[in-house]
Amino acid sequence: MRGQLAIGVVGYVVSVNLLAYAAMVFDKARAENRAQRIPESTLLYLAFIGGSIGTVIAQQTIRHKTRKEPFRSRLVGIVLLQVFAIIALIVGLVITGSPETLSQFLTFLGRVWTALRWQGVLSMQLLGWCGHVSDL
Repeated sequence: MRGQLAIGVVGYVVSVNLLAYAAMVFDKARAENRAQRIPESTLLYLAFIGGSIGTVIAQQTIRHKTRKEPFRSRLVGIVLLQVFAIIALIVGLVITGSPETLSQFLTFLGRVWTALRWQGVLSMQLLGWCGHVSDL
């Protein structure tokens, strides 16, 4: 079962990164021909759902959107978020000892989060914290 999951995850990551790379190449070709472009939101979405490696590789190899703001800074933010998520997942697996225990723990945290949010406990603290982060 674990082997199948690993193959599925690797297959997904490879596929979405190839798609993200191809989208960047296609967008650059459309830009050079002054044709209708792929929206930046679509390119960033592909990066967000796991295609950040393909997007960054395309950005560097074909020199596309390397200086374009806010695309560049948003892409950096997505990459940092994904690196943080991977580190958190690895740490979580080490602490809990197994994927099943980690899954149960994350489900529990999700339920606590939903309950607190539903009761309005977290909304003000989060809004305040997000405001401080955006001021940086």
